[in-house]
Amino acid sequence: MEPGNLTGVSEFLLLGFSERPEQQPLIFGLFLSMYMITVFGNLIIILAVSSDSHLHTPMYFFLAKLSFVDICFTTTTVPKMLMNIQTQRKLITYKSCLSQIYFFILFAGLDVLLLTVMAYDRFVAICHPLHYTVIMNPRRCGLLILGSWIISVLHSLLESLMVLRMSFCTVLEIPHFFCELNQMIQLACSDTFLNNMVMYFAAMFLAGGPFIGILYSYSKIVSSICGISSVQGKYKAFSTCVSHLSVVSLFYCTSLGVYLSSAATQSSHSSAVASVMYTVVTPMLNPFIYSLRNKDIKEALMRVSGIAGVKGPIVQG
Repeated sequence: MEPGNLTGVSEFLLLGFSERPEQQPLIFGLFLSMYMITVFGNLIIILAVSSDSHLHTPMYFFLAKLSFVDICFTTTTVPKMLMNIQTQRKLITYKSCLSQIYFFILFAGLDVLLLTVMAYDRFVAICHPLHYTVIMNPRRCGLLILGSWIISVLHSLLESLMVLRMSFCTVLEIPHFFCELNQMIQLACSDTFLNNMVMYFAAMFLAGGPFIGILYSYSKIVSSICGISSVQGKYKAFSTCVSHLSVVSLFYCTSLGVYLSSAATQSSHSSAVASVMYTVVTPMLNPFIYSLRNKDIKEALMRVSGIAGVKGPIVQG
């Protein structure tokens, strides 16, 4: 078959993790369990924040939005993989692949921007506590969320349109469990210089830029905490940042580990396995990090589950 643009009729083959039939039930059960935990855990965070008036603050407002994005982020890739394992078909149409790329980039970008917004929220709360309610008013919080969505949508749309200009040859096997942008670029027969430039510059500005913003926020936070005289005050200020700092470290370390490992080993299979860390494991762990290390979330979960149902009417009265 001559090289050419086959996007109108072609299908891609997602190779996944293993082609051995005996390993498929184990992989299916593992990813189904992680997906269910991710969805259930993040839904509980959203329910706790929305139903408890004590959590109607900017910090938990952003946390609920992060939980929603994490659910969507995982749903972009895992259900399709589970369906392929169940049906014993690893095919994905070009349109479905393009849609997967679009939504994966969209929610990955939202994850990064929301983590940056949450770092800014902690910066204002600790460094400018007297002006916190004025600065982080509902209108500004809404604008920060809206801005994050607009930037992510435009970036995702740009990357998807860049994929449309590529032509593909006879080799249509993707050595991954989802349509990953870099893998798609490597499969192309046409010139991909512009695609690579857009991808690298976008990664620099939309991942590196927010990361620098997070580092700057925490440098100011640490400086302010060091200026607090009492040990109890330092502990209280730092405890509000521990959960967010843990999530940021987990997300960036796993993402960086994926690309460093893929660059070092040049193995697509190793890259696919490493990608599980930030596409599946990180969204699954986020609810546990925030619920286990946050007293307010624990109390809200107890009230929602009915354990503190006796106290509820007394507080409301």
